Amino acid sequence: MSAQANFFKLGLFVIGGTVVLVLLLLILGSGRWFQSKVAIETYLNESAQGLEVGSKVKYRGVVVGEVTKIGFTYTKYQLDKPMAERLRYVMIEALLLPRLIGGRASGDITRPETARMEIDKGLRVRLAPQGITGTNYLEIDYVDPKTNPELPISWEPDNLYIPSAQSTVTQFIGTASDILARFQRLDLEGTLTNLNRLLITTNNRIEAIDSAKLSQSASRVLDKLDKLPMEQIGKDAAALLADLRVTNQRLSAMLDDPAIKRLPTDADAAAVALKKVLDDPNFAKSLSHLQSTLARLDRLTGGGETDLKRTLDNLRQITDNLRDLTENAKHYPSQLILGAPPLPAKGLQQ
Repeated sequence: MSAQANFFKLGLFVIGGTVVLVLLLLILGSGRWFQSKVAIETYLNESAQGLEVGSKVKYRGVVVGEVTKIGFTYTKYQLDKPMAERLRYVMIEALLLPRLIGGRASGDITRPETARMEIDKGLRVRLAPQGITGTNYLEIDYVDPKTNPELPISWEPDNLYIPSAQSTVTQFIGTASDILARFQRLDLEGTLTNLNRLLITTNNRIEAIDSAKLSQSASRVLDKLDKLPMEQIGKDAAALLADLRVTNQRLSAMLDDPAIKRLPTDADAAAVALKKVLDDPNFAKSLSHLQSTLARLDRLTGGGETDLKRTLDNLRQITDNLRDLTENAKHYPSQLILGAPPLPAKGLQQ
C-alpha cells in the first residue's frame, strides 16, 4: 500500500508541475499572442529563393513582423481567366505589429488611408540577403518611385497591399547580364585584328624614321639657339614693352580728352538736329520748289539751245570788233575824233 501511495503522489506531482509549466508559458506568452497584427501582401516578379515562412520582415532594419505564406497570385486571383492569361507573380503574405511601426501615428503604413500616401512617396517591399547564408528576408523601405514603379494588377488585394521593388541581387544580375550582352555584341576579333594592324603600322613608321638624322637636326637647332644674341633680344623686347607702355599712356590720355568724351553727346545732338530738319514740313516744300526750278532750267536750256549758240557767236564777234577798235586806237588815236584818215594824193597813189 505504501508503494502504491508513493506512485500516486509522484504522478500527481508530475501532472501538477506540467499544468503549472503550461500556465506559466501561457502567462509569459500572452503578451505576444494577444497583440494586434495587420496582414499585408506583396507580389514579386522575380524568384523568391531564400525566403521561407517565418522569415523576418524589417522596416528600415527594424524587425516588425514575419512572413506567413508564400505562393502565387494565380491560385488566389484571376480565377475567372484561363491559366495562360493569369499573371505569374509570387505572392507573399506577412503579419506586421503596428505598435512597432507607429500605431495610430500619422504616416503609419499599416493603415489603408495613410499607406497609399507612403506608397506614392516610394514605400516598397524587396528581398534582402541575410549575410552569406543564402537566406533572405523582406525589407520595407523607401526608394525612387520613378525607377521602381508598381507592378500592374487587375484585382483588389484582400489584405493591405504594399508594392515591391527589385532586389539588389536582381538588379546586380540584370546589370551584369546587360554588360555581358554588350560584350557579346562586340566584334572582339575584328577589334584585335585592327589593333594588331595598328601596332604593325606604328612599328614600321618608327623603324622608317632616321633617328641619327633627327638627332643631328636637333643638335643643329640647339647650336643655333645657343648662338642667338639673347641679351640683345631681351633688350629689344624691353624696348618694345616700353614703347607699348608709352603708346598705351598716350592712348589713355587721348581717350580722356574732354573733346573725345563730348563726341557721343555732339553726335547725338547733331542726329537730333538732323532729324528735326528732316521732320520739318518746310524742308519738303523746299525740296519740291528746288525740283520745279531745276525742271524749268532744264526746259529753258534745252528749248533755247540754238538761240543761246547764236547769242554766244554775236558776243564773240562783238568782242573781236572791240579788240580791233582798241588796236586802231592805239595806232591812230586821232581816228576816234577826226574819223578816217585822208586819202593819199593822186601822185602818190601811183
